[in-house]
Amino acid sequence: MSGSWGCPHEEHGKCNRVAGRDCDPGMKGCTLSGRFTFSNDEKNRTARQKQEMRKKDEPQEESD
Repeated sequence: MSGSWGCPHEEHGKCNRVAGRDCDPGMKGCTLSGRFTFSNDEKNRTARQKQEMRKKDEPQEESD
């Protein structure tokens, strides 16, 4: 038995949430973006943004 997933915002290969774009699960504006981890790291914006924010918040070591 096989299963499949279908996005409720995809119609004929186009995204109804991001007008004029091909459906690409995880792209910016997608309802899945930031909620799931994708194999394509470019789609993992939220995790990457959080990591960058943590780096900015860490105290910087001063060099003499």
